[in-house]
Amino acid sequence: MSKSMSSARRDWLRAMSVTAIGAAVLPRSAWAQAGTPIVIGSLTPQTGAGSIYGPGMRDAIAAVVKEVNAAGGVISRQIKLVSEDDQTNPEATVRAARKLIDVDKAVAILGPWASSVAAAVAPVCWESETMCAIVGSADNITRLPHKGFLIRTQPNISMQAARFGRLALDQNPKSIYFLGPQTPFTQIYIDVVAKMAKDKGVAFASEIYDGSKTSYRSEVDKAMKFKPDVLLLGGFVNDNAVVLRDIYRAGYKGTMIGFGTGVNTKLLESVPPEAVEGIYAVTPSAALGSPAYKRLAKLINVADPGPFESQAYDMINLTVLAIAQGKQATGPAIRDNIRKVSQGGGTVVDDAVEGIKLIGEGKKINYEGASGPVEFDQYGDIVDSKFRIEQVRGGKLTLVEIS
Repeated sequence: MSKSMSSARRDWLRAMSVTAIGAAVLPRSAWAQAGTPIVIGSLTPQTGAGSIYGPGMRDAIAAVVKEVNAAGGVISRQIKLVSEDDQTNPEATVRAARKLIDVDKAVAILGPWASSVAAAVAPVCWESETMCAIVGSADNITRLPHKGFLIRTQPNISMQAARFGRLALDQNPKSIYFLGPQTPFTQIYIDVVAKMAKDKGVAFASEIYDGSKTSYRSEVDKAMKFKPDVLLLGGFVNDNAVVLRDIYRAGYKGTMIGFGTGVNTKLLESVPPEAVEGIYAVTPSAALGSPAYKRLAKLINVADPGPFESQAYDMINLTVLAIAQGKQATGPAIRDNIRKVSQGGGTVVDDAVEGIKLIGEGKKINYEGASGPVEFDQYGDIVDSKFRIEQVRGGKLTLVEIS
């Protein structure tokens, strides 16, 4: 072998040795992740009771992912979004979550909508250290031992019930009656409003029914005997459609108030106009007029995005920004950084692309979203929310106030 060839071979071996040493000292996860897409799962209701909201949530998440990828991704990696249907069904949700985690290797799951669905998927996420952002509002979900791997963008049911109770008491009633199906949050709703009524000296009673029945005549008759000035409906569209027909036949003339998830355009299409005229709907409001809300409307080409599209937009932006802040695409890194990018001061941002840029410059950011400030307490619940009060007038939902 010539001297020059021997020298070249030694240089090559030396270079390979340096490369090998570098590989040895880098974390294995860094080598496994380098250049590979970051998988985020969208798990929203495309079918079942929540199907009126799921497609918009999915589209909001996808639009942000597309925008971030077009700008170069996050931590020098593209995002791969895998979308699944939770079917508004706990068993289907768990199967879909297991697929997202075990097969797709998602680092976060965004969107479980119904409380029963969110409660079912939460243990799957915290046991696998996968970050999860939910809508489901039953208080006890965030009291589970989730180790910080759970946040909720929807106000919990205690906060919602307090707003319902306030609207009910604003009617100056002598009596209030709650009528609704068995759900993970029904009893909390009853307890909160009952205490508010008692404190004001207002009579209160309630009835919990089976949400799958085809007639609620006996439950409605019982409510009518109480002679309520305000009737609170805790149901979703399907059971409300049946309940409202029976209430109309009973000749009730008082005030009715329902959840926005149970009193919406789908309900108006399902019942005679006279059976639903005058009913109020109370829904957690998006941050109408905020920079983030305007960006979302433009991004998904919808003039008036609803609260769930707004929450989905915030879920994905927060997740991406937490990855950028922690410089790692893992569930624990997202958990440890998601509050750092949304509370505690810093430059206000309303989208992930701008936030990624500022984080790269070493600046602290404060994300303010399309659904509101999205600041979380120690349980993962948002600490504040505004509500949208609407009333059916002339067969259409009409905005009364946002407060």
